[in-house]
Amino acid sequence: MTDVLKVADEAGLVAAVRAALEAGKTLDVTGRGSKRGLGRPSQTDWTLDLSGLSGVTLYEPEELILSAKAGTPIAEIEALLQARGQMLAFEPLDYGPLLGTADAAGTLGGVIACNLAGPRRISHGAARDHALGARAVSGRAEAFKSGGRVVKNVTGYDLPRLFAGSYGTLAVLSEFTLKVLPRPPMAETVVLPGVAPEVAGRAMSAAMGSSCEVSGAAYLPAPVAARIPELNVDVPAVALRLEGFEPSVRARRAMLISVLMPFGAVEVAEDAASAAIWSAIRDVRPFAGTGERAVWRLSTAPSAGPALAAELAETLGAEAYCDWAGGLVWLLLPGEASQAEAVRAALAPHGGHATLVRASAAERAAVPVFQPQEAGLAALTRRVKASFDPRGVLNPGRMYAGM
Repeated sequence: MTDVLKVADEAGLVAAVRAALEAGKTLDVTGRGSKRGLGRPSQTDWTLDLSGLSGVTLYEPEELILSAKAGTPIAEIEALLQARGQMLAFEPLDYGPLLGTADAAGTLGGVIACNLAGPRRISHGAARDHALGARAVSGRAEAFKSGGRVVKNVTGYDLPRLFAGSYGTLAVLSEFTLKVLPRPPMAETVVLPGVAPEVAGRAMSAAMGSSCEVSGAAYLPAPVAARIPELNVDVPAVALRLEGFEPSVRARRAMLISVLMPFGAVEVAEDAASAAIWSAIRDVRPFAGTGERAVWRLSTAPSAGPALAAELAETLGAEAYCDWAGGLVWLLLPGEASQAEAVRAALAPHGGHATLVRASAAERAAVPVFQPQEAGLAALTRRVKASFDPRGVLNPGRMYAGM
């Protein structure tokens, strides 16, 4: 990097992108740097620092609407919402523990750019599903806005959702508006210990297919479960979360126990213990502190997750666990080598995509970090990139080489 451009408002953001265009430079778009280890290694000329572009600009608790600048810390937003009994329902994960950076250092722009969502994804959707509107600056140095402050609005293309998961390669967010939801006053976790992968899959399917309104469902093999003290088990376990008002949670717990009866006896974790369990699952804490051992994030059919995790653990000498009722598999390999071909070959029969989340810079430069795209989709991706950033100024190569 030869220079750092720190901006404090949208006008400064436009000026910074224009300066890069005029100088023929590329920009590494960053907030507080907590996700710099994600994606392919940056090979840009300048850093565009959005940490000064911070602050909540609109919060209407009665309307369940919040707008904030892109560099606003997620921790600040969540504290504000918690004080009013509300939350970001998509439960954004904190990559700090896994990537070895500071905890709770992420920003709103980073969460949206990576489309982060935690265990509640199965009941409330991903970050993009809560998007209402956005202000941004394209790679042409043009400021624009899309969407609004209501769930239903007709404004043309749904750009806020398009930007979610684009890793800052299309435009630089300056402000984002999203819907928030009331925070459940109570949560419990029903734990089903001592289950094999195939049984775990059936148990989670039964729970999700019931009327128990499960908001978190995970399968944790013994080594992983043992690293979450609040589970209080050292055997494989299924964890299922219930949230809501106390009478409802109590009634649904009894119903869920009845649903799980064919699979074995259960235990219940309440209050703080339940919160700690899902925080650990969300933030991949069982795999934290393991150096630069490669970590993958696999998305697949929920019915395939537990068996796929067991297969990869056996064939690659890895550790794995499932979130999203089996639809998300976190995979920790035994060394720094990503073994990309083997991982994607094992995933292929089940369908889905694999993302290399943690590895050395050399490894992330040598293998496709994101799932390789078919020719038609790759061509579309290039056209979308060219429409927003024709000169490739913003995070070039962050997702795919040469793009």
